[in-house]
Amino acid sequence: MSAAEPETVHPSSSSSTINAAGSTERTSDTDEKKQVDQEKQPVRSEADDVDPPHPQYGDHPDGGLRAWLAVIGCAAGACATFGFVNAWGVFQAYYEEEILVGTSPSTIAWIGSIQYALVFLPGLIVGRIFDMGWTKTPLGLASAVLVAVTFLTAECTQYWQFLLCQGIALGLACGVIFGVSMGCPAHWFKRRLGFALGIMAVGSSLGGTCFPIAVRNLVQQVGFKWAMRILGFIEIALLSIQFATVERRLPPKKHTGPFIDFTAFKSPQFTLYCCSSFMAFLGIYTVLTYIDVSAASEGLDPNFSFYLLAIANACSAIGRLSGGLLADRVGPLSVMTPATFVAGILTYAWPFATSIGGNIAIAIVYGCSSGVYVSLLAAPAVRMGKTQDVGVRVGMSMTVVALGAVAGPPISGAINAATGGYKYTGIYAGTAVMVACCFLLATRVAILGGLRGKC
Repeated sequence: MSAAEPETVHPSSSSSTINAAGSTERTSDTDEKKQVDQEKQPVRSEADDVDPPHPQYGDHPDGGLRAWLAVIGCAAGACATFGFVNAWGVFQAYYEEEILVGTSPSTIAWIGSIQYALVFLPGLIVGRIFDMGWTKTPLGLASAVLVAVTFLTAECTQYWQFLLCQGIALGLACGVIFGVSMGCPAHWFKRRLGFALGIMAVGSSLGGTCFPIAVRNLVQQVGFKWAMRILGFIEIALLSIQFATVERRLPPKKHTGPFIDFTAFKSPQFTLYCCSSFMAFLGIYTVLTYIDVSAASEGLDPNFSFYLLAIANACSAIGRLSGGLLADRVGPLSVMTPATFVAGILTYAWPFATSIGGNIAIAIVYGCSSGVYVSLLAAPAVRMGKTQDVGVRVGMSMTVVALGAVAGPPISGAINAATGGYKYTGIYAGTAVMVACCFLLATRVAILGGLRGKC
């Protein structure tokens, strides 16, 4: 029986074991280091994955002279278009009392409703044109039409003439200009898009504040005709600034597909958001349309009630800027939802304000809260896809908005005529805004899978 052979230790096996252990240790160290590095890096937003930098033109500059000039131009265009449309409440009151005496308020309100609707309705077509690379041509043509119909409105004396000029033609021209303006900031800004849209929206606040005061004083001093002509000259100056500065950054998309493309509605998030916009615009402009008329009906001085619309529009500038800044930090839906809820509460309270102080408080708080919503209206749709498709995506959402905008004020006017007061008008409009809040929450859940997170 032979003696047991001693156990042979192979150097290669030993070194392999040691190397494997060392490799495992190094891998563990490397993983820990990567984890620490990742924690130090800024968190990427969902928009970074949906809309990566363009391979030739790079990422959005998020600043610089050219980018800010484009935003200023958009603000000038918003002042000349959406700001002018926001002043409809003054025209509504003036037409009821002077030019269209005997015509029901709900009938006159159709002029303003068509204006509101046509600011958004062309978005589906204008958005596609913008994505195809057209910017200056639609801006130039629409600007010429807008100035022309403003001068023509001065010559109107009958309802159908106001409906044709101030309702349809002016609304369509504003819609083309507004549609191009809504797509432009997304070409220059991503992480500061909310602030850029807020600055743009301030333009409409300034117009909504200045145009009513200008119309009121000019009509008293030089008459309605020359008041409209002076407004036309103001529009020429503002639209010239816009035409000189607004431009897209990225080239047009090579494969644009069908001219009108509804595939975005296959996204539950986008569809829910469009539903919220439709419901919001059934009621969100009711207060701005009727606040001065309702205050006068409560026996308040007409010279005071006239300025309520200007106060609301001036305060909306605060909401638009602050809302844009907050949206860049926590996400647009995180800011829009509570602001819309506050606007709904104020819509319920508005008919019960019978004193000067109560009406001023409603105008201030409602102006701020509704300003947040309106300034960020396009932001969620912009973040739901790539920049090169932003025109179509925003345009489709604006077209849905138009359906609510055209129906909202006339429904409110009809309820007022049927009930003889504004109590049930406020209940209707406030409920529509509250339902919009529910859809905003549903959109948030569809995007994040819950209520928490940046969205």
